[in-house]
Amino acid sequence: MIYWELFLAFFIPNIIGYGGGPAIIPLIEAEVVGRYGWMGAQEFAETLALGNALPSPIATKMAGYVGYDVAGVGGAVVAVFATVVPSLLLMLGALGLLYRHRESPRVKRMSQWVRPVIALMMAWLTWSFFNEGIQGAGLLHTMLIACAAIVALYRYQTHPAAVILAALIYGGLALG
Repeated sequence: MIYWELFLAFFIPNIIGYGGGPAIIPLIEAEVVGRYGWMGAQEFAETLALGNALPSPIATKMAGYVGYDVAGVGGAVVAVFATVVPSLLLMLGALGLLYRHRESPRVKRMSQWVRPVIALMMAWLTWSFFNEGIQGAGLLHTMLIACAAIVALYRYQTHPAAVILAALIYGGLALG
C-alpha cells in the first residue's frame, strides 16, 4: 500500500503540473506534507533547500529522498519512476506521432518553426543567467568568467565540463 501511495504522491503532481520541477514543488508538498503526512513543513523545506544545492532536476531528487525516507530503496525507485513516467509517456507518444508523419509537409514546416523558438528560449535562458551572474557576482567577475569560457571553448576546444569546473573553482576562490 505504501508503494501505491508513493506512486500517486509523485505521479499526480507530475501529470497535472506544468512548468517543470520548481512549478510542481507546491503540489508535491501538498501530497507529502498535507495529504500523507510523511514530513512536516519544516523538514520538507529543509529537504527542498538541500535538493536545490545539488545538481540535476529538483523533482527527481525530492522523489528519491522522500521515497527512500518513507519506504527505503524500493520507495525511492517507485517515487522516481512516478516522477519520470508522465514526461516519458508524453515524449514517447509525441515522438511516435512525429516519426509516423515525418514525411508530411506540415510536420516539416512545424520543425522549421520550432527551431527559432528553441533558439530564442535558449537566448532568453542565457540572458537570465547572465543577469543573475551580474547581480550575484558583479559585472567584472561575470564578464571575466564569460570571456574566459568563450576563449577556452572556441579557441582551445576545451571540454565544457572542464570550463564549468574552472568557473566553479574561480567562483569559490574569488567570490567565496
